[in-house]
Amino acid sequence: MENKIENNKEKKKWDKKSVIKEVRDYVFLIILAFVLAFLMNKFVYANAEVPTGSMIPVVQPDDRLIVNRLAYLFEEPKRGDIVMFINPDDESENYLKRIIGLPGEKLEIKDGLVYINDSDKPLSEPYINDAPKGNYGPYNIPEGCYFMLGDNRDESKDARFWDNKYVKKEKIVGKAWLKYYPNITILHSAEYGETN
Repeated sequence: MENKIENNKEKKKWDKKSVIKEVRDYVFLIILAFVLAFLMNKFVYANAEVPTGSMIPVVQPDDRLIVNRLAYLFEEPKRGDIVMFINPDDESENYLKRIIGLPGEKLEIKDGLVYINDSDKPLSEPYINDAPKGNYGPYNIPEGCYFMLGDNRDESKDARFWDNKYVKKEKIVGKAWLKYYPNITILHSAEYGETN
């Protein structure tokens, strides 16, 4: 009888230790998950909600996107990439626009059409729904910098209107990769072919 009571006491101690160990393990896993999520969000991807219609039709207001922070680790940004970057006029804001002008290029907008390096042929921009208006530039893009425009050209507050017209490469947060709300869509860069 005495032996049975000792076994019950040992079992209760073991159960208590087992429960404490189990709880400790779960707490550790939860903390690890939060730390990994924080590190992923800080260094691998960014989550963005689009507040305006400057990128219509590709990206709509209130769309939610995942931005790949590592996209330009091994390659240079390309014309046509949709990128999130730090606003050159107000570093407390991030913007989402399309790269149109590359380092060292001359860019001019005539009657709403973009011309690169004095080409006679305008840049083909099939992602634009409504024909843009206006004349802007010429802009001589410095080395290490990019010229950004919104796809909804006549409604976009983009490089044409900023005090600091160019975005330095180190201010590009990442390349927009996936639209996940309200529907899931992989965002592709526009293909342009050769420009003069």
